[in-house]
Amino acid sequence: MSKSAETEGALETRGIEQVPDQERTARPRQLFPTWVGANISVLLLTMGASLVVAYHLNFWQALIVAVAAPVVSYGLVGLIGIAGKRGGAPGMALSRAVFGQRGNLLPGSLIWVARWGWETINAVTGAYAMLTILDILFGIKANNVLDMVTLLAFVVATFAISGLGINAVQKCNKYATYFFGVFSVLVLGYLVVDTDWSKVMDHSAGSTASVITGVGMIAAGGVSWIPSAPDFTRYLPRTASSKAIVGTAVGGAGVVVLPMVLMGAVMAVSTPDLASASDPVSFLGEILPTWIAVPYLFIALIGMLLINSMSMYSAGFTAQTLGIKVPRHWAVSVNAVISLVFGGVLMLVATSFMGSFIAFLSLLAVAFSAWVGVFGADMLRRTEYDGRAMADTTRTSAYWYKGGFSPAAVAAWAVGLVSGLMFTTSDWFTGPLATNNVIGEYGLGWVATIVISGVLYLVLPKPETATGPAAGEIAGQPAATGA
Repeated sequence: MSKSAETEGALETRGIEQVPDQERTARPRQLFPTWVGANISVLLLTMGASLVVAYHLNFWQALIVAVAAPVVSYGLVGLIGIAGKRGGAPGMALSRAVFGQRGNLLPGSLIWVARWGWETINAVTGAYAMLTILDILFGIKANNVLDMVTLLAFVVATFAISGLGINAVQKCNKYATYFFGVFSVLVLGYLVVDTDWSKVMDHSAGSTASVITGVGMIAAGGVSWIPSAPDFTRYLPRTASSKAIVGTAVGGAGVVVLPMVLMGAVMAVSTPDLASASDPVSFLGEILPTWIAVPYLFIALIGMLLINSMSMYSAGFTAQTLGIKVPRHWAVSVNAVISLVFGGVLMLVATSFMGSFIAFLSLLAVAFSAWVGVFGADMLRRTEYDGRAMADTTRTSAYWYKGGFSPAAVAAWAVGLVSGLMFTTSDWFTGPLATNNVIGEYGLGWVATIVISGVLYLVLPKPETATGPAAGEIAGQPAATGA
């Protein structure tokens, strides 16, 4: 059976190697449900509530945040996704061309560890959705044993979807998009009729700093997808429209983020405890009538499964680029076990889910942004990727540079990361420069990270690419070029 036939089946067998041109038959429009699915999360409701309760924003300010956040974060997702059609490989494999074969292990390891936290948060939220459904329908109350059973069920289901590969993930996203849209309209309609709008509109406005910080909080979830963007665009032909790649990312995320954040902000006016709930899901059963709450929770549960499946799908590639020599679907299992262990700790020990979540988001954004700055700056000068050099992890690789490292990329990444952390504040960590300046006050540590790492990489001298096969040459395939 040919490779092309294998990738068309239920199980995707291709790993981090470059996808040949003959298999790259996807279309940009197919990415739309992918980015819709990446955002089907009840956590957006809770974050929308935080805009009102914690950041003291009014409805119109929350609207600005809900529009700006997906434009900023998924605009970057789309831009980095262009590298996928240029190189036909996952993001962390393309990253070898930037950082060097050994140098790529540094940001790769940090991004992999950061994904543990993201997948843990999603797994716990999915488990809470299952617990809430059991409570509403059968009156079964949560306890430590049931917590762990639902968490295990969620992680196993996530592993099954992500292990099958991109075809399974995209098909699930497509159908989930339809169902989520229908029930979101129902919830939105109920809120329009049931909400005391005079109370909502009378809420006083917050500061400009709070608005910008709110944008950063909501955008952090999108920022976490930026290194994964090429994972979902690598099956696009080189001639695919770059504008369409960016447009589907922003549009797919926006149609979910905008209504979800606004619904959370509206709910918070009558239920301010929503923003600080230890369980971020059960409130839906209290606010909404059962006939809406139960199916909506089912859709939310499916959404969390898809988000975690997409994250674990990408994490499998990251694990392979770190040298874990197993097939992609088995590499996924490593993250599944980790999210199960960490999820159990969070459900049994943590006293404030949202406090832990928002603190994690602030640090997550900086961890991913350091890579984004360097990789994005490199895209300004690179339009082709050498498939054989990416696969060759020895000294003969064209991407070996100096001792396996690109000094410019590694130095820019490290300086950007440290600088960003110095401007960041959270419940877990506060940098020495996080106060008494605009960057810290406005929660722009992650933006500073991108700018510092990107500019530094551009000005530092780059190492010469070692002599090797023609760029993009793979099994006789012509060099990868394109806009």
